[in-house]
Amino acid sequence: MVKVLVTGAAGFIGFHVSQKLLHQGETILGIDNLNSYYDVFLKKARLKQIKTYEKFRFYQLDIADRKSISELFTQHNFDYVIHLAAQAGVRYSLENPYAYVDSNLVGFVNILEGCRHQNIKHLMYASSSSVYGKNKKIPFSTDDSVDHPVSLYAATKKANELMAHTYSHLYGIPTTGLRFFTVYGPWGRPDMAYFLFTKAILEEKPIKVFNYGKMKRDFTYIDDIVEGIIHVMNNIPQSDNSSVPYKVYNIGNNQPVELGHFIEVLEDCIGKKAIKEFLPMQPGDVPMTYADVDELIKDVGFQPNTSLKTGLEKFVNWYRDYYQC
Repeated sequence: MVKVLVTGAAGFIGFHVSQKLLHQGETILGIDNLNSYYDVFLKKARLKQIKTYEKFRFYQLDIADRKSISELFTQHNFDYVIHLAAQAGVRYSLENPYAYVDSNLVGFVNILEGCRHQNIKHLMYASSSSVYGKNKKIPFSTDDSVDHPVSLYAATKKANELMAHTYSHLYGIPTTGLRFFTVYGPWGRPDMAYFLFTKAILEEKPIKVFNYGKMKRDFTYIDDIVEGIIHVMNNIPQSDNSSVPYKVYNIGNNQPVELGHFIEVLEDCIGKKAIKEFLPMQPGDVPMTYADVDELIKDVGFQPNTSLKTGLEKFVNWYRDYYQC
């Protein structure tokens, strides 16, 4: 019996990954601290969906709690760890940097240490397209330098990749970092632009359009992110005389979309026009993200392909149903 630990199981991606693995018959232990960074009720509603599966168990734990995480790994023999718990958000890292240190750095060390003392087949962890900073070369490749992050959030994600490489080198733990590109879809995060835009448009309130709508994002639908994770899960990095069991992949749609166009598609899906408040670029933001997914295709045979219109229609339908509006 394969046993998988999913951290951040009540989060957006963690919920969807857990649901997919449970549907495939895997045994999942999920943890989450259910913090109040965004609507806790939404997190509990996600959990309610996956608690219906017999092979799912949930513990409310904080990954920054070293003793609790150590005991968790001691008590359970995990085959795989999918580490998705983190303090998210670029702009919030300007306001509350210590939350990122506690969760993304201390918490990640605790997960790495847990894996080191157990016979883990594969540790996968969430990185981010934010690590590319203001790289001029596009599309962003995992071969590119990522030494100039423009937010603390991005810096912690880059640090995670370095920490994972060290543990892969020292202890032979197979690790794979997944650089996600602007994930959206049903059950998403209320702090994300598409969620905020939808709420405001339906309520006929203004939306804040940063960089005057000229920034571009490689919007990636949640189902594509999940499929990417599932494909990578069994593609365990191998070590040889010249390398360590360590990989990093981009998971993105490989089709950057200008924010102004994104809003137009969203307006069409909702059936209402947005009231736009145009603003300059925010500190910590970047003008473009664009994923090179050649390595992902070559190694695991998967490429995200959900169109923006299809993804936004599914999100808007879920939003109207969930919020009854």
